[in-house]
Amino acid sequence: MDETVAEFFRRTILKIPITEMMAVLKAWDFLSENHLQTVNFRQRKESLVQDLVLLCEEKRASLNDAALLDIIYTQFHRHQKVWDVFQMSRRPGEDIDLFDMEQFKSSFKKILQRALKNVTVSFRDTEENAVWIRIAWGTQYRKPNQYKPVYVVYYSQTPYAFVASSLLKSNLPLLGQALTVASKHHQIVKMDLRSRYLDSLKAIVFKQYNQTFETHNSTTPLQERSLGLDINIVDSRIIHENRVEKERIQRVTQEIFGDYPQPRLEFAQYKLETKFKSDLNGGILAEREEPLRCLVKFSSPHLLEALKSLAPAGIADAPLSPLLTCIPNKGMNYFKIRDK
Repeated sequence: MDETVAEFFRRTILKIPITEMMAVLKAWDFLSENHLQTVNFRQRKESLVQDLVLLCEEKRASLNDAALLDIIYTQFHRHQKVWDVFQMSRRPGEDIDLFDMEQFKSSFKKILQRALKNVTVSFRDTEENAVWIRIAWGTQYRKPNQYKPVYVVYYSQTPYAFVASSLLKSNLPLLGQALTVASKHHQIVKMDLRSRYLDSLKAIVFKQYNQTFETHNSTTPLQERSLGLDINIVDSRIIHENRVEKERIQRVTQEIFGDYPQPRLEFAQYKLETKFKSDLNGGILAEREEPLRCLVKFSSPHLLEALKSLAPAGIADAPLSPLLTCIPNKGMNYFKIRDK
């Protein structure tokens, strides 16, 4: 194992928290149980890392082994990445061929390596017929940079791929070509959907959020369902109209958002472009040719749950604007609003 690979191992192991070290190494499954028992996991981290690197050297670990360890670490910390969603499509009437994951991986790797001399591609199969892909990009004259890779998660026989990290614009067409050809699609576009929460993005595009995140019994009477209010305990001084309005708000909120926890997104962004309109003659903006532009961004650690609680909390009227409630159905959290 040369110094470059050893340093890659050292830096990868160093970023793994001590509390997760054993779990990550077992998931990696490169070092045996006997090897791990020889390591003192209670020593200083620098010494622990050095011991583990020496074990990797003894086992003649390769660059691909180090890349696989990095993939596993990233899977444990997937929320530290920002994920973009890409959607692929086939030609109208095109038949769907039988999918073979090994063929997909072979084709994907060949396309990248034929187009770019210095690139390393590593794969890790996961549950639900998904494959994690790690790509370290180089150039015709520089070796791949192992410390700024791109991660791709592709679910077999679907048109969706999830891409994380700072992908250079110059490499985006090549990545898109590799994905479309290997998965036997024709075209690929970037969706207006982004989040740190990969599982929530997956739930949105696969329309699984009303199943995957289901947590309560739908046969429970509406009055017993919690949306931040308890309408069973009503002060006798509250007038009947108030109670009816609270019940209406709860019913409307439940109809829009459902009974299940919402997929987790951190923001929704709205870009507005509109021409100035006025019945008054003259004015400083009357002759303006350029549209007026503004940007509105809603952010929260859990945006959709925050939106769901607005009306029951009395902060907003019910129902909320469709621009806010359509996010999961449209699979978007970037919007452009223009004059019709």
